Amino acid sequence: MSTHRLFRISFLPFVLSLLAWVWCPLTATAISFRPVSPEELKMTSEPAAPGAPAIILYRQVDRDDLGQHNGGSRVPHEDNYFRIKILTEEGRKYADIEIPYYKNEGGISGIHARTIKPDGTIVDFDGKVFNKSVVKARGVKYLAKTFTLPQVQVGSILEYFYTVDLNPDWIFDSHWILSNELFTKAADFTFTPFTSPDLHYGVRWTWKNMPPGAPQAKAGEDHVIRLQVSNIAAFPTEDLMPPENELKARVDFTYLLDEPDTDVSHFWSKVGKRLDTQMESFVGKPKALEPAVAEIVGPNDSPEVKLQKIYARVQQLRNTSYEVRKTDEEAKREKEKAPANAEEVWKRGYGSGFDLTWLYLALVRAAGFEAYGIMAADRENYFFDPALMQSRRLDENFVLIKVNGKDIFCDPGSAFTPFGLLPWPESGIQGLKLDKKESTWVPSLVPTSDQARTERHANLTLTDTGDLEGKLTVTYTGVEAARLRREERHADDTERKKYLEDIVKGYISASSEVKLTSQPDWKNSAQPLAAEFDLKVSGWASGAGHHFLVPVGLFGAREKHLFDASQRVHPIYFEYPYAEQDDIDIQLPAGWKISSIPQEWKSPEKALGYTLNAQDNNGKLHLSRTLTVDMIFLDVHYYSLLRHIFQEIKTNDDQQVVLDPAAARAGN
Repeated sequence: MSTHRLFRISFLPFVLSLLAWVWCPLTATAISFRPVSPEELKMTSEPAAPGAPAIILYRQVDRDDLGQHNGGSRVPHEDNYFRIKILTEEGRKYADIEIPYYKNEGGISGIHARTIKPDGTIVDFDGKVFNKSVVKARGVKYLAKTFTLPQVQVGSILEYFYTVDLNPDWIFDSHWILSNELFTKAADFTFTPFTSPDLHYGVRWTWKNMPPGAPQAKAGEDHVIRLQVSNIAAFPTEDLMPPENELKARVDFTYLLDEPDTDVSHFWSKVGKRLDTQMESFVGKPKALEPAVAEIVGPNDSPEVKLQKIYARVQQLRNTSYEVRKTDEEAKREKEKAPANAEEVWKRGYGSGFDLTWLYLALVRAAGFEAYGIMAADRENYFFDPALMQSRRLDENFVLIKVNGKDIFCDPGSAFTPFGLLPWPESGIQGLKLDKKESTWVPSLVPTSDQARTERHANLTLTDTGDLEGKLTVTYTGVEAARLRREERHADDTERKKYLEDIVKGYISASSEVKLTSQPDWKNSAQPLAAEFDLKVSGWASGAGHHFLVPVGLFGAREKHLFDASQRVHPIYFEYPYAEQDDIDIQLPAGWKISSIPQEWKSPEKALGYTLNAQDNNGKLHLSRTLTVDMIFLDVHYYSLLRHIFQEIKTNDDQQVVLDPAAARAGN
C-alpha cells in the first residue's frame, strides 16, 4: 500500500534544512507568444494528418527543477506553450482548454491565451479561468484549470501558455509526454535537472514509443537536456486500452541517489537489501507484538481464521492515507513525527496505509506465521520494467504469507480490500520479495472473475403498455466492491445515491427511472456491496402486429458498443477479470402468453464466457445471463476474434421473446 496511492507520483525527499530554502510563488515566465507566419495563417490542411479537425503547429515544454534563485529561494517550475490550428468546423471544440494538474505537485499560474483570426486579427483572452474537478473512467480524478478562447472559427490559430509551479519541498521525477490527441507538427523540450553541492543527485532518462527518426534527448555543456521533434502522430483513444502512459511517445527522467548501475541483477540486489533493512527496522521483533496478537485471536482458531481476524483488526485502525485533512487539528497531526516502528503504530491506533500493511506483517509474524514483505509498482498508470532500474517506482507494499503450502497475499493498508485479495493495480504484477539474504521477484496473484462479480436480481412486472416496473438488487463482490468503496469513500449519501443510480442506468439501453431504496454498507470490506432499487424501464416491450417483443438482454448496454470499430490500434486491456450474472423474473399482464423464446446460447470460449437462457415459468418470463472475462491483456493481433465474440453477445442480447396478448383480448 503506497502512501501516494491517489497520484502515483514517484519522488525523492528534498531536505530543505540543508539549503535553508524558502518557497516563494513564481511571478514571471520565460515563455511568450511567438510571431505567426503567413503560411500558418493560410494553412487549410496538413498532408501528414489528412482529415484532422485541428493540429498542433508548435508546442514547447521547459522544465526547470533547479529553479530561479532570488534571495536564496528555489522556484522549480515547468512552462508550457501550445499553438493550435483549427482546420474544420469540428476542430472548433479545441477552443475549450483544459489544463490538468495535481495539488500535491503544485499549481497553475501565468495563464495567457489568444485567438488569431484567419486574417491575422488578434483577440486576447480576458475571460475567467475556472477550477474544475475531473472524473474519468474507473474513478480517476484530477483537478483542471478550464477556459474558452473567444471568436474561434475555421482557420483560426489558438495560442496559450502557462506555468506549473512545482512544490519545492520535493523533487519529482519528470516526464516529457510527446503524444497528444492532435497531430503535432513541431515541438521543443528542455529539462534543467536539480543539482546541489550538498545533495548528490544524478539523473537518468529513458524513452519509449518515439516517432520514427526522432533524435535522442541530449545534455549540453550547460547540463540542460534538450530535444527537438517533428511530425508526432495523433494519439487515438480506444475502449479498454492499456494505460496511456504505456502507449504514448515519451521521455522519462529519474533522479538517482547513487551512480547508475549497468548490471540489472546487481542493482536490484542492492535495492533489495536496502529496502529489507528499512522494512525490518520498522517491523521490529515479533515478541513486542505478541500481547496484541493474544487480544485478537483465540488459541483454537485455525491458521486462516487467525490471519483473517488480525487482518480485520488492522483495517479497523484509522487509515490516514484515505482521509480528507480539513481541520487544524488534523493538519497539526499531519506534522507529527512519523512512527518509528509497527509497535508505535499499534499504540497510536492509526497510521498511513503503508504503515498499516507493515503492522500486519509484524502481527502475523508475532502469531507465528512465515511472512514476507513485498515492494511493487502498481499497473494503474504504468507497466513496470525491472530492466529500467527505477527503484522509486516500487511505491506499493503488501504481504505474502505461507500457509499450509499455499501463498496468501494481503494488503490491509489498501482500504476496503477483502482478506486474501489485492487491489487490482497490485494484482498480476512482479513484486520484490524482501529478504536479508537475497530479494527475489515473485508474481502477485491474479483474481479470478468470480472474485470481481456483479450480480443483478430483478423482480419486475410488464405492463400492457410495454413498461417494466419492479425491484432490482445489485450486489458487488471482491475486487469490484473494493473499487466502488474506494471511489466513493469521501462522498455523502446523496452523492453515493446518484453514483449507484447512474451505474444502473448505464446497464440499460432504454430510458429508465432508477431510485435507490437502501444504502449499502460502504465500510465493511468483508461483506459484498449490495444495493436495492426501484426500477422502471419505459417501452422495453414493443408492439409488432398482434404481438409484443421483449429483448432478452435487459442489462447488456455496456457491451452493446464495445469494439464497434473494424480496426484496432492498441492492445486490449481488461484491468482485472470480472463476472456479471443476471437473474430476472418478469410477471406478464393477466392473460398474456409466451408465444416463443430464443434458444439457450452458450459461448464455447473459455477466457470469455457468455450464456443466455429464457424460460416460460407458468406465465412468468425468467431470463438468466452470465458474462465472464478471465483475462487481462490481449494483443491487438487477436482483436478481430474478440470483436467477433462481442458481436455474438450483442446479437444474442438483441434476441426477443414473443408475447401473445390475444387471450387477454379475447377475455375482454
